This record gives sequence, C-alpha cells and structure tokens, in this order.
Amino acid sequence: MKIESVATERLLLHALSVAEGERVVAREPLPGERWAEGYPGVGDLASVGAFLRRCAEDGDPGAYRTYQIRLRDGGVVVGGIGFHGPPGADGGVTVGYGIVPGERGKGYASEALAAVIGIARAAGAAVLRGDADPANVPSHRVMERAGMRRAEAAGEGDGLVRFLVELGR
Repeated sequence: MKIESVATERLLLHALSVAEGERVVAREPLPGERWAEGYPGVGDLASVGAFLRRCAEDGDPGAYRTYQIRLRDGGVVVGGIGFHGPPGADGGVTVGYGIVPGERGKGYASEALAAVIGIARAAGAAVLRGDADPANVPSHRVMERAGMRRAEAAGEGDGLVRFLVELGR
C-alpha cells in the first residue's frame, strides 16, 4: 500500500515502505539519499525493526506506520516518528519519535508530532498517546507544544510520564 508523505512548513514526513525500512535497519542509504549524522539512531532502529515485524505478521499498517522526518529544504533525514501499532480497543494509538542530536532544539519534533496527530485523526484514531522518561523534559515540552496533555499513569509502574490528546472520531 502506498501512503503519501505529509508536508509541514519545514518537514516532509516520508512514509517508509518495507524495502526502505530494510535499508534503514541495514544502515544502507540509497545513492544520493542524505542522512544526518547519527541517523539511524538506536530508537530509529528499534522503531523501524518493529514496523518491519508488524508488516511481516499483520500486513501493511496503512497510515499507522513509521515515517522518516526529512527536511523539506534538501531532503536530509533528521529523525523518525511513528505509531507503535494500529488503534487498540479504545481507538487509541501510541506514537514515538526521535531527532538526531545535531538537529534537536529546532522544533522539528513538535512540528512532526503535530503532523502525526493529524494523520491519526484522519485515519480514525480516537486518542493519541506518548510517553517519556521523567528526566526527558525536552520531550515533555515537545508533546505539550503539539497539544498533548499530561495524563495519569494509573497502575503502570514503569516510571514513564504519559501524555495524550483526544482526537474524536
């Protein structure tokens, strides 16, 4: 299934195909493809690997996939963002994201997350969730800037700080 890329003011969220994901995991960009220093990082490798496993087990996830975060000006890949899977029984999806160290602090993560919230809403999700380590205050700010609010983590002893935004159906 071909999913269109999503453009924001400064970014292009490029929907990864299985073949592209396999190249990311192998750390083999195509000739002419530009990856920022540090891409793919550990989080990218884990996210893309999980995307590939979901595709192999359940088929193409449609909009609920992994996206490369590319700069519109030059096309350099500066990170990734994606869904942990399709909506659960409550209509909720979880998102994760990361930007290479040299490109952090420029608002790219907030811009990409706002676009992914739009993708989730258009695809019919009811709630979008994210979490971060308590010490990762910059990630907390990313989610807040994208319109997410802090949520209670009732009964979840993993120590993460949870955020969510209700999307409606």
